[in-house]
This record gives sequence, structure tokens and C-alpha cells, in this order.
Amino acid sequence: MIPYEEQLINEKIFRDPIHNYIKVDHQLILDLINAKEMQRLRHIKQLGTSNFTFHGSEHSRFTHSLGVYEIARKICKIFSRHCSQNSVNGGWDDSKRLLTLVAALLHDIGHGAYSHTFENIFHTNHEQFTIDIITSEQTEVFQILHNFAADFPEKVAQVIQKTYKDQQVVQIISSQIDADRMDYLLRDAYYTGTKYGTFDLTRILRTICPVKDGIAFKLSGMHAVEDYIISRYQMYMQVYFHPTSRAMEVILKHLLKLAYDLYQKDPEYFKQTSPRLLPFFKEEYKLEDYLHLNDDVLNTYFAEWKQAKHPILSDLAKRFLDRKPLKSCSYTDKSKAIIDEMKKLVSAVGFDANYYTALSSSYDLPYDFYHPKTKHTQIEIMLTDGQLKEL
Repeated sequence: MIPYEEQLINEKIFRDPIHNYIKVDHQLILDLINAKEMQRLRHIKQLGTSNFTFHGSEHSRFTHSLGVYEIARKICKIFSRHCSQNSVNGGWDDSKRLLTLVAALLHDIGHGAYSHTFENIFHTNHEQFTIDIITSEQTEVFQILHNFAADFPEKVAQVIQKTYKDQQVVQIISSQIDADRMDYLLRDAYYTGTKYGTFDLTRILRTICPVKDGIAFKLSGMHAVEDYIISRYQMYMQVYFHPTSRAMEVILKHLLKLAYDLYQKDPEYFKQTSPRLLPFFKEEYKLEDYLHLNDDVLNTYFAEWKQAKHPILSDLAKRFLDRKPLKSCSYTDKSKAIIDEMKKLVSAVGFDANYYTALSSSYDLPYDFYHPKTKHTQIEIMLTDGQLKEL
């Protein structure tokens, strides 16, 4: 593994509302930040449609990626100072620091326009695109990594795919309490104004430690970790599962699905109004096509569709851009039986039930709860005698 070298003479500082200062002291990291595939993330919102509910949540995947890098940088620095490679519990090999930081920075680089909703319609996979961006010769990211070391793109991809042999590196980036989750919880709480989503990051970082097969937390930090779990739950309930945000996602989903259906009948209209979507309508898209899209591009197309002659396409575009969410109500197994009747009533008053009704479950989201009984997702607490116990 390449040692942590080629440090910048003068470190680069990014001001950040969550971490105050994000410090870059390695030329490779700075080059990756400036790569066009990373800069593209400035135009993709971290929380998709949540800004229709929490008006402050305009932050991007780019700011989150820098935040994940910064938390990983702090973890590696702590490990380097206090956790020797020869420690009893399997200490830290600091020659893997740069690999860890690069993987942290690039972990979300494959996210696309309105990521999860877009994926559902066009069957794209942002995780696979992340790997493609890192390992495809056509990208600036690959060229930067490859020029640094020929095998570096593949090693970074392995960390993100969780197949890298050193699970310490993997779990810093992806585990139940990792740099990714810790940044997005704090960042999303800040920008949505939901203060109960915060937790004591400083205390958690003071008690994190490397162990033989990953990372753990000292017993003295257990309550800070518990607070993190509770904060995570609160963010799911109050932000990620919010019914208005879900309602706007439903409109977006129906809008894209209708456009896909209409393209099969009238391709010329979409060639004029939304040319970057044609490869996805045709299901013949390549990496280059994917990288051309972001939230701003789609919103521009939606603005064109507001003037469409097709009444439903026009109406859904207006509802999305002008924030006219559909109303929602909860249902139980008992009341589920009348859903078909409700759809008939919607149709009876003049709305196409295919595009103006939906069943939406929070379990469809890419967020998940903590399942301690699943071994590979456990949070380990290190007891005073060095033994590990699940939280």
C-alpha cells in the first residue's frame, strides 16, 4: 500500500457549517475534488424532494462527500496517533490512510439526478455507476487515481464494494456507525432545522478504535453511540419518512413514468424538450449519458413539460415544480380492502388513478433501521478487559 505522502505545502481549507474546517493536505484528494465527476455532485441534492417539506434542505451530494472525507480523516488521524499496528486488538495500518480518505470522498460519486426515484423508473444503479466512474478509463477520476498508482482505482472500488481485505478500512466508510452516516445525519439535521437529529460526534470519535475485523467503540463512549442510534431513528421518522416528501416523490415518479410511456408514442416531442433523457427512454444509456444528468437538467425539462399538450404530463410537471403535493392517509390491513374502491372514486371525478394515486411505504426507501441480530451490521462495544460485546 502506498504511504501517506505527497502532502501539500499549504493545506487547502473548505469552510463547512458542520465541521467548521475541512482540511485537505494531499494533492490527490484536491485533484479528485476538482474532477468534473465530483463537481457534478454540486447539482444533485442530498435529500431529493425533502426541500419541498424542509425548505432549508438544499445541500448537495458534493457537500456531504466532503463531510464524509473529513470525518474519515479525523478517524484515521486518531487511529494513527493512538492505535499502533501491533496492538493486541489488531491496531491500525496507517499506510492505508490515503485509500480510506479517497474511498470516503468518492463513495457517493455515482448518485444521479433525483437519485432513488430516477433509479426506480429507469432501473439504474448508483452503486454500480460509482464503481464505473472509478474504474472506467473515460473519467477524470479514473485518470487521477491511475496516474497516482495503476492499481489504485481497483482498490478504491473494492473498499466501496466492501470486498477489500481490510475490514477496518471498509467499516470506516460503510457500517452501522460510519463516516457516511455520521455526516449525513448531522448535515441533514442542520439543513432541515431538526435539531433532535444531532449527536455527540466528538465523543464518538474519541472512543472509536480499530479491532481485528473492523472497528469498535470503547465502553466509555457507549452512551454517545446510543444517542446516535436514537438520533438516527428520529431523522427517519421526522425527515426521511415525511409524508409530504414522499408525496412529492410520488408525483416525480409518476411524471417520469408517464414521460417514458409517452415517448414510445411521440418521440419527436421529447427529442425537442428533453434530449438528455432519450437514452433512458430507449434503455440504451451509457456512463456518459448518466453523467450528463443532474437535478437542474431534469427541472429544466420539467419546466418545458409544463407547456405540454398532454394534460396529465403538463399537470404533473406543474404539481412538481409548483409544490402541489398529493394528500396522503395511512391504511391498515383492515382498511386496505377499500383501496380499489377509492381508486374508482378518483377516476369518477376525472383523474387517472394510474397517475394520481399510489401506495407508498417507508420501507421502499434506501434507509434502514439498526438490526443488531444481523451479525455483519452489529455495533461492537469494547469492554474494559478488551472483549467485544454487541451494543
